[in-house]
Amino acid sequence: MSAHPNSPRSDRCPVSIIIKAFNEEKNICAAIESSLAAVAEVGGEVILADSNSTDRTVELASRYPIRIVQLVHAHERCCGAGPQLGYQHSRGEYVYILDGDMQMVRGFLPQALVFLAQHPEAGGVGGRLVELNEESLEYRERALRNSAHLAPGEVDRLDGGGLYRRRAVEEAGYLSDRNLHAYEEFDLAVRLRSLGWKLWRIPVDSVTHYGHDAPPYQLLRRRWRARYVCGSGELLRAAAGKPSQRLVLRLRELRIYGGVLLWWAMLLSVPFWGLPLPWAAAALAALAAAPFAVMAWRKRSLARATYSVVSWCFNAAGLVRGLLAPRRPAREPIPSLVVHEPPQATETRPQHYA
Repeated sequence: MSAHPNSPRSDRCPVSIIIKAFNEEKNICAAIESSLAAVAEVGGEVILADSNSTDRTVELASRYPIRIVQLVHAHERCCGAGPQLGYQHSRGEYVYILDGDMQMVRGFLPQALVFLAQHPEAGGVGGRLVELNEESLEYRERALRNSAHLAPGEVDRLDGGGLYRRRAVEEAGYLSDRNLHAYEEFDLAVRLRSLGWKLWRIPVDSVTHYGHDAPPYQLLRRRWRARYVCGSGELLRAAAGKPSQRLVLRLRELRIYGGVLLWWAMLLSVPFWGLPLPWAAAALAALAAAPFAVMAWRKRSLARATYSVVSWCFNAAGLVRGLLAPRRPAREPIPSLVVHEPPQATETRPQHYA
């Protein structure tokens, strides 16, 4: 292993696909092989940005002609650190971010590059995210929430991955904020949009994804432990006083989580209303039940309503936790190691890798 300098690359290539991964041994081979097939259509490189995996992710990835870079400090592991780590070691004039449990769809990159060539005002372009796990309550709810910015046309973000111009990213300062445990793609989007760049989705499949099989409430507990729920507060703090702040404040989730915090404050205030004990208990029960009743009416399902409200509570607490979290300078290079380099004359055409 050797430290890799974080200086700008002079040996540019057309496209860099950056795969961000942590403990993805079940999925990493498919992600890499699909990425190599994708760059073979346009020319480029594949980079695995590994967040100190403790399974066989790096071992398996080392069989392929790709660059593998790794965090030096495991405690810096978060959603925002992975893309930026890979970006530091990338050479592409265009950069695509891929999760380790996703697969690229062939045909997307050529069409995305044509779109960007025809639309110089576009800083990034995405395609259709094909979600294969249609049974999970979490992913069904997410699809409903995100339907607007997953539809073709001009969008406010490129959740699920997109192809970005390096020039646009350089103007925005960095690819992803190393401090964010979520919302890293939205953060990049608002920084680009505040500079006048536009983002689009084209009606072409770009990636496939099979979401977590964990039960929804177990997934919420996992996200609390991993600090994923802190992302909204971290995002808000990162944008404070910057041109992107007005765009961040439009985020629907912030209004919901702010409403939850207000609901909690009202619940805590009931004992101070001066009501007789039976009336105070009735008021507290009615106030506690109100969000569940409203969501059950809207969703026509008590199970979906309960999950929504509980999820909001987790995320509202995470909002406060994220606002209070310390920050590192986002432009500061992330300490990293190169653990594997591809052969100098690697062919980019698809081939079978054992």
